[in-house]
Amino acid sequence: MLHLPAQITLSEARQVRDALLSQMAAETGPDLTLDASALGQVDSATLAVLLACRRQAQGRRWVVRGAPAQLADLARLYGVDGLLGLQPPQSSGA
Repeated sequence: MLHLPAQITLSEARQVRDALLSQMAAETGPDLTLDASALGQVDSATLAVLLACRRQAQGRRWVVRGAPAQLADLARLYGVDGLLGLQPPQSSGA
């Protein structure tokens, strides 16, 4: 599982993208799962990073777990929510 940082905005986008692509290349298996639960600050650059990584997934199953509401809302606004495989955080209640 790959872990996203607490912030992916324009100033961090290139560095985060490059790090994720490197980590993805090292991952084996048919699935790529990203943990987005630490993400607290997102903007359109976050979507760009995730889409760039998604393109490089090369047919592997792609899931983004723990996506914060702000990321999901932004993805819906841009019409890319279906491409990103966003899953909301697990609720701790019953």
